[in-house]
Order: sequence, then structure tokens, then C-alpha cells
Amino acid sequence: MSLGCLYGVGVGTGNPELITLKSLRILQTVPVVAYPASEDGNSFARSIVAEFLQSNQIEVPIVLPFKLEKSAQTFYDQAAEELAKHLSNGKDVAVLCEGDPFFYGSFMYIFNRLSQRFTTEVIPGISSVMASAAMIGVPLTYRNDVFMVLSAILSQEVLRQKLQVADAAIIIKLGRNFSKVKQVLQELGLVERAKYIEYATMENQKILSINEVEIETVPYFSLIVIASELKELGVSTTGVRS
Repeated sequence: MSLGCLYGVGVGTGNPELITLKSLRILQTVPVVAYPASEDGNSFARSIVAEFLQSNQIEVPIVLPFKLEKSAQTFYDQAAEELAKHLSNGKDVAVLCEGDPFFYGSFMYIFNRLSQRFTTEVIPGISSVMASAAMIGVPLTYRNDVFMVLSAILSQEVLRQKLQVADAAIIIKLGRNFSKVKQVLQELGLVERAKYIEYATMENQKILSINEVEIETVPYFSLIVIASELKELGVSTTGVRS
């Protein structure tokens, strides 16, 4: 019996019209579909592509409890072995991932456990970084710019150091870290250039200036875009750098 193929399928940022044709084909033909899910069974990744799934497909929720009594590694070990059983039986498996599978994607942990044992293919998806710049309507970076993606979980000192040497940047994973990030932006004089966006490409998308954001309501699916300053050919500017 031939082994199944493992697919990491990027499903984008929330708008089902933005998934690729290849992702759609795989989603509609694989016998097994797996996806990250909360303990109550909800899955953002699945909700994006729910209309494309087939009634005869086997669905495998990958549940990572909010409060971990065991390490996250243990849960990924268990999920990988469950998927390996289907793959060993010759069934192709598609693992859904919000955004792009290899850009802060949970699929990476499945990939690390199974890609040496089974044929694996990663289908790129539109990441929140690219989608947010498009929704805000700003060119993100020009020519030889230094562009950085930073996690809001980083310390203020590290955020400050990184932003001082970048021409453009996006800060992700805001949530309860927003106040800390805002303070750094104020110190560097970047508040006016920065834009806040949450739930990019979705019906409840919201785009605000930094000072308009209500700190108590900032969700996990939000980020800050600091786009490069306008550069025409032959014209040099300093960007974010101070």
C-alpha cells in the first residue's frame, strides 16, 4: 500500500475568496482534513473554508488546550501520530492553517514531526502581513528597504532597537501587548505613520489610527503596519530609521 501525502494548506486571513485555486482543489479532494481547534470545538481555520469541505471527508480537530497541563509538544506529538495513522493507510491529509503554513503557522509543528516519514507539500496562503497592507492601502516596502516583522511579545527594548534600523515594519500578536507597543511608537515618533488593523479581509475588519484604538478591546488577530515612506526611483529617504 502506498503512503498518503501530507498537505499543509494555507487558508489565508479569513476571506474564503482569497484562498488559492490549488488549495481549493486539495480541500475538495483529500479524504482527511485536519485543523487547529479550541477545546469547545471551534476552529477559525475551518470556518474560512467550511463551504468547500465535503460531507464524506474525515475531519480531525487538533485541540491545543488553553491551559496546558502538559507541554504543547505532547499535544503535537499526539496529533502527529493520529494523522500518521491515516497517512500510513494511504489517505492524503490536508492540515489547514490560517495565513501561510510556514509563517508563524501551527502546521510547522506537524511538519517537523511527519515530513521525514511522508511525502509533504506546503500550499502557500496569503499572510496577515500582506493582506493588511493591501486593506489599508499602503505600499509596504520599496527597493532596498529593510523590512521587519516583529512580535509584540518582544520587550520594549528589543522592539525599540529593531524599529530604529528598519525602513518598514509590521508588529503582530498585539492583544494585551498593545499598550507596550504604543509606548515604543510614541518614543520613536512613529504614531502618525503607524496604522492599526484587526480581522483583516473579514466582514468585521477595522482600520484605525493608533490613538483611536481602545486598548481593552484589542484582539489577537490584529497588527500594526508601519509602511515605508514614499520612494520614487532615484529618490532616497530615511524611512523608520532614526
